[in-house]
Amino acid sequence: MSSPEAKLVCRNIWKLFGHRAAEKLSEMGGNPSLEDISAAELVSAVRNVDLTVNEGEIFVIMGLSGSGKSTLVRCLSRLVEPTAGEILFHGTNLLAATETEMIEIRRHKMGMVFQHFALLPHMTVLNNVAFPLEIQGIGRDEREHRARDMITLVGLAGREDSYPRELSGGQQQRVGIARSLAVEPELWFLDEPFSALDPLIRREMQDEFIRLQSVLKKTIVFITHDFDEAIRLADRIAIMKDGEIVQSGTPEDIVLNPATDYVEEFTRAVPRAKVVRVASVMKPASGGAPEKEVSDRSTVSDAAALFLDGAERLRVNSADGSLVGILHKSDVVDLMLRG
Repeated sequence: MSSPEAKLVCRNIWKLFGHRAAEKLSEMGGNPSLEDISAAELVSAVRNVDLTVNEGEIFVIMGLSGSGKSTLVRCLSRLVEPTAGEILFHGTNLLAATETEMIEIRRHKMGMVFQHFALLPHMTVLNNVAFPLEIQGIGRDEREHRARDMITLVGLAGREDSYPRELSGGQQQRVGIARSLAVEPELWFLDEPFSALDPLIRREMQDEFIRLQSVLKKTIVFITHDFDEAIRLADRIAIMKDGEIVQSGTPEDIVLNPATDYVEEFTRAVPRAKVVRVASVMKPASGGAPEKEVSDRSTVSDAAALFLDGAERLRVNSADGSLVGILHKSDVVDLMLRG
């Protein structure tokens, strides 16, 4: 099996605020401590970050407030200018691009969704979603056709003529997602997109997000401070503290093998069944497959409820619906008791 293609590669990314930040960073040897940075009268936001985001994966960056995660994602799109480092998108260093080139890249290859929906209140849903296409100079018929497709995709068909004030918070966020998808981005940035929503609506939006990704297979960088949200959505997670990444890996790697005391404390209360995916527990398919099914991306905790009616085995399907294994009740019980 071939290795996944790297869509975005970051090397030695720094963001320091203060007078002559780049010069002082160079003078301090390229990897100064927090104490050295403070002594140089600089404020540290992102420190020496290396990461790779692969084609088609959901890469979650998480940490507590002030950890640097939102600044980092803005550096990746150059909405905030990094102090030093290299950001490779399709092998091209974005930090060498002109501002005009970056505007074109953001317009045509990047989608962005933020915590605050920023919908234009005087525009209908249709016009909000079509707006970035209008900026691109796409004709009215084509942009409205594409906007209607995106509105249907996020489950808002029939609300094209509504205004933002007539929608619930969850519906407004769906409009924001549809608008960012309308440009058909290669790389999709989402900065705490669901954190302003009520818990029930937030869960529904996470379900919707998982459904959309199963259809679109976008390359996604997702920011959150909620570990439950991270382990539910992520293919891989990077945990930040004081501007640096302290551990990166799959949700299972991070929960079962924390690299530092900070990560261990961060993950201490997470039950194993909430993070271990069905694909890690299933056995090879043999004999007749049961009718009741579960996704290989589901957690063991999500799958457990399906055994309540007396089933002993579940069919495990991949995203395309093909059989990839069998989940046995005894293995689920064993993991939950041990976790």
